[in-house]
Amino acid sequence: MTVQGATSRVRSYLRFAAVGDSTTVGVGDPVPGNPGGLGAGATGRDGTWRGWAVLLARALETSYDVSFCNLAVSGATARDVVERQLDDAVDHRPDLVSLVVGLNDTMRSSWDPDALRADLLGAAGRLTADGALLLTVRFHDHGEVLGLPQLLRRPMLRRIEVVNAVYDEVHARYGGVRVDLATCADVRRRDCWSVDRLHPSERGHRALARAFAEELAAAGMSVVPPAAEPDGTYVPSWRTDLAWMVTEGAPWVGRRARDLGPWAARAAWAEARTLRPVVRRRSVAGGHHDGVAVGDGDGVLAVGPA
Repeated sequence: MTVQGATSRVRSYLRFAAVGDSTTVGVGDPVPGNPGGLGAGATGRDGTWRGWAVLLARALETSYDVSFCNLAVSGATARDVVERQLDDAVDHRPDLVSLVVGLNDTMRSSWDPDALRADLLGAAGRLTADGALLLTVRFHDHGEVLGLPQLLRRPMLRRIEVVNAVYDEVHARYGGVRVDLATCADVRRRDCWSVDRLHPSERGHRALARAFAEELAAAGMSVVPPAAEPDGTYVPSWRTDLAWMVTEGAPWVGRRARDLGPWAARAAWAEARTLRPVVRRRSVAGGHHDGVAVGDGDGVLAVGPA
């Protein structure tokens, strides 16, 4: 479908739908006049946040007549996308659709890899059934960005690797374009993250929008990546950072501590057991020899004199 542009050029009509969690809502990149988006901005529909999806849609508007629908909701899991966002996204009849969700699943005590796989594959199948081009990601080691100790970082990374394996399967089956965040240098820049280190800052959202724009351009679409530098309409300060932590960060930590705390404690204990030396006795020339075996109880990785 085409429409006549203001300059008498025929412009292609492009429908873009976005589903997912707070990253796609745009949390961390407040709209001017809503500094910090404090106390609001739970969905991508209320205009409190801008974010990478809006930045990408605006970049596409330089070449296309874009109908953009952001259905993402803060805190959403893959199951939430299936139950609360998918129908509206399909009804939008998108030519381009983004599916970026899964990190919240890794931080829930209800973690279920099989259900996650079924939800993501099912969502991708429905979103692309009419030929939409799918946008996905592979996640980075978020525990590194958060500065978690190794005993917690490793179990979380194992869950993220499960999510990435599902996205590999999604990409192999349904194609599209994707961004591997682990290979993006901006992921490790502190100024690409909000004060909570959970959500991208404006610079981080711009980096993600640029990465998707570059992938779309490589796939043959006409799109000029948005600017990398912040536009200066919102300048963070210690006051807004403090307000964020009081109204958003602390409640989030409290909710996750109740939900994830028992798992985190078990995971840390399991990691500690995996890494601790285990003294075993083995026979040496008819006698016994004390040695140190480092392993996880299922296999010995190394044995030597104590």
